[in-house]
Amino acid sequence: MYKLVAIDLDGTLLNSYGEITEETKKVIKQVQEKGIKVIIASGRPIDSIKTIAKEIESNEYFVSGNGAIVYDVSKEEIIYENILKKSKVLDIIKTCEENSIYYNIYTEKEIIAKSLNFNVLYYHKENLNKDEKSKTHINIVENIYDYIEARDEKIIKITISDNTQSIFNSIMKRLKEIEEIEILDVSHMSRKTIRQGTEEILVEYFYTEISAKNVDKWSALEKLAEQLGIKKEEIIAIGDNVNDKTMIENAGMGVVMEGSTNSVLEIADYVTTSNNEEGVANALKKLILE
Repeated sequence: MYKLVAIDLDGTLLNSYGEITEETKKVIKQVQEKGIKVIIASGRPIDSIKTIAKEIESNEYFVSGNGAIVYDVSKEEIIYENILKKSKVLDIIKTCEENSIYYNIYTEKEIIAKSLNFNVLYYHKENLNKDEKSKTHINIVENIYDYIEARDEKIIKITISDNTQSIFNSIMKRLKEIEEIEILDVSHMSRKTIRQGTEEILVEYFYTEISAKNVDKWSALEKLAEQLGIKKEEIIAIGDNVNDKTMIENAGMGVVMEGSTNSVLEIADYVTTSNNEEGVANALKKLILE
C-alpha cells in the first residue's frame, strides 16, 4: 500500500496556465482521506509552494528548490537543507554577467532577477491572478552581485535562460568549469503559456538549473521518508522533467506525464495523461482510488 505521493508542480500538477483543476483537487482530497500523505516536490521557493500546498490542503511537508529544502508546514520551519555556497553563487553571477546571459537567483523566500523575462515573466503573470499573500515574491535588483555579496541569503538554486541555443550552449560550457555545483542537463526548451486578456502568449526558452552538489528531489524525499518511517516502495512520485528523474526512478511507483522529455519517459513505471488533461488526477484514480 502506498503511504506518500510526491508531486511536481510546473508541467505536472499545474496546467499550462498555472492552475489546478477542481477535479484534481477533489481526487487529491480523496487520496488524503485514505491516510496517504500528498506532498509537493518542486523547484520553486518556499513561499511560492506554500500557496499551492494550501490550495490542495497539503499541510504537512513539501520539498523546495529541487530538493535543496524540506519544509515542515505546520511548524513553519526548514527540517533539511543543502544550499549553495555564497562563493559559488558569486562565481556563477560573474560568469553570467560577463557573457550577458539571463539568470535569476532563488532564495528560500523569493526570486531575485534583473528584469521580468522567461520564467520570471511567467511567475509575474501568474501573480496578477493572486492576492498579495499568495504571490511568488519577485525582487528586481539592478546589481545582483553586490546585493548577494552584502547579504546572508539561503540560496537554493540559480536558473539560467536564453532563447538562442548556441548562446545557451556556450554558457553551459563555462558553467561546467565551476566546481561543487550540480547543473541540470535539460535537453529541451521550456514552453509556458501566458494569458493576456483574450490573447495567449507562448514563452519558449532554453534553460538550466544550478544547485549545490548532491541536490535532487529523491535525496530530499528519502530524508523525509526516513523520518516518517515510510519505505521507498510505499512512495509514488509524479513528474515531467529532468529535475524529477531521481524521484521517478527511485520511488516505488514512478509516474510521468504524457509528452514529457524522453529521458524521463524511458524510466516511467506508468505514463499518465498530460498536465492539461488532468494527468495527476487520472494517475491517482488508477493507482490508488480504483
